[in-house]
Formats: sequence, C-alpha cells, structure tokens
Amino acid sequence: MQLTYSKNVFIPLTNACRNRCGYCGFRSDRPRIMSKREVVDILKKGRRARCKEALFTFGEKPEVIPQIKKKLEHWGYSSIIEYLYKLCEDAIKYGLLPHSNPGVISEEDMRLLREVNASMGLMLENSSERLCQEGMPHYYSPGKNPKERIKVIETAGKLRIPFTTGVLIGIGETWDELLDSIKLLKSLNDKYGHIQEVIIQNFKPKPGTPMENRPEPSIRYMVEAVRLARKTMPTMSIQVPPNLILGSLELYLDAGANDLGGISPFTKDYINPEADWPKIEDLEMVSRKLGVRLRERLPIYPRFISKGWYSEKLKDLIHSYSDSEGLVKWS
Repeated sequence: MQLTYSKNVFIPLTNACRNRCGYCGFRSDRPRIMSKREVVDILKKGRRARCKEALFTFGEKPEVIPQIKKKLEHWGYSSIIEYLYKLCEDAIKYGLLPHSNPGVISEEDMRLLREVNASMGLMLENSSERLCQEGMPHYYSPGKNPKERIKVIETAGKLRIPFTTGVLIGIGETWDELLDSIKLLKSLNDKYGHIQEVIIQNFKPKPGTPMENRPEPSIRYMVEAVRLARKTMPTMSIQVPPNLILGSLELYLDAGANDLGGISPFTKDYINPEADWPKIEDLEMVSRKLGVRLRERLPIYPRFISKGWYSEKLKDLIHSYSDSEGLVKWS
C-alpha cells in the first residue's frame, strides 16, 4: 500500500470572511490581510525547506469587509482574486506550485486562477440544506449553501481543474446526509473526472465559537465515514488530516484512507492551530512499521499530470519535480 502527502507552506491570506460558521475559529471580527512581503517571506522559506506546494487559504469574499477592500485598493487590486493571482505568480517564481481554496467564486475567476494553480479546492462539507436552517451551523453562512458549493465543484469539472473537496464530520449531520454528500461527490466525479481527492475531516471544537461545547466525532464514527467513502468511491484518493487523527493512523488506513494532504515543516495549520503537524520523519517511521510506502506527491495528482491538466505557466515546474510515476522525485 502507498500513502501520499504534499510538503507545503500554509498561507492564511486573510481571516476576513462573509460567512459566520458555528464552528469556525479562523474568521475574525478584527480581520487582517497579509502583505505581499509577508507572503514572499513564507515562499522563500518554503523553497529553502524544499516544499513543493503553496497552499493559499482565506475567508470567502473578504472584500465585503470595508477595511479589507480599502487595503486591496490601496495596493492596486480590485479584488482578492486579482491579488491572489499575483501571489500565485510569485509562488511559481520561487518554485512552489499554488493550490488555492478561494471559497465560492465565479466561473470567470476560476478560469483566471486555473492559469496559476496546479489544483484548487472547496470543501462541500455537506449537501444538506437542513444544516443552513436557523439554529444550525451554516445559518449565517450564505457561502455554505450546498447549491452554491456544488456549482463551484461542477464548474471546476467543466474547466478541467484538478480539484480537492470533502466532507466535514460531526457538525450535526445525520448518517444519511453524510451518505448523500459522498454519493453526490461521486456523481460529480463520474461526470467530469476532475476530483483528485476527497477529504474526510473531523470537526474540532474551537473556544469562543457557538459550537465550542459540542463533542467532536468519535474515532469509530470517523473510521466508518472513511470506510463509507472508500466503498462508494473505490478508486478515489481518500484523505485524512494527519494532525487531527494522531495515534489512530492504522485504523484509518485499514478503513481505506491513502493520503495525508499537505504537511508543512514550519507553517501552522491556521484552521486548527491547536493541532501541530506531525514530522515527516515520524510519519516515515510509523509507515514502515505498518508496512506502508510513504511518498511525497505534488498538489496535482499523477493522473492529471499525464492528462496535461495544467497551464503553460506551470508546465516546467511540474515536470521538474515529478518522476515517471507522477510523484515527487526521490531526493
């Protein structure tokens, strides 16, 4: 068995967001946005640490916050997407392949970002509109309307963008809603063939949020969710976040997980800052004990490299890193 991961830098571009999810500790009422100098400093450190991926994460439509809009305009940008495009160009310049999670955006914006992103992502979280009703975690989050998110995932397929998505477990969904969500992702991939990995992510309570006292899902429930995803999508890469499932890796692998997502040698998981990334050398040791082959991959999966699902701006960098299997060349 082979277990993959991507060595990355995590860039939390801004914590401004139009959504107010009941479980989110990332969004802030006192938002800030990273300057180009701050981002480039991380990119330089990432190059020295031999990272291959620059993960750009930020709140959805941050321009709705007046101070963020004003800052962008001061820097000469009309939107966060325009700013992100230039930062992705910087990432490529410093030898890192961008992977952006920009939230619900237009087809025009997705088409633009495709030029400078090896892959993109948007968590479905769940396909149930019930979770958007009053008293539920997505009630104050227009961007979490399943129809809006499904439209983005489908648009990515039409544009041939290698795409990452997934479900969030433990936010009040029923098992049937989880099953419906996973079946929906399967149907979208059956139609377009663009989903490269499905993340099974466990909810973690955050202090100061409306759901701070809600219990997180049990390991057993999470393992069964991974098993369900594997049964529904036998050939899909199923990802679990390694910093959120520490000590239980063998259980998840037995259930069908085969990817650990991005792991950074020096930047935090700013969505779950309380959970440190494991060291890659420790994962290698655990993998050997389990009889698993741990391999580094790029943010674009091998089958999409072979299909040529990338722009000319990314071609040289992708091929300089990838071996005959489409994974990262051995150091």
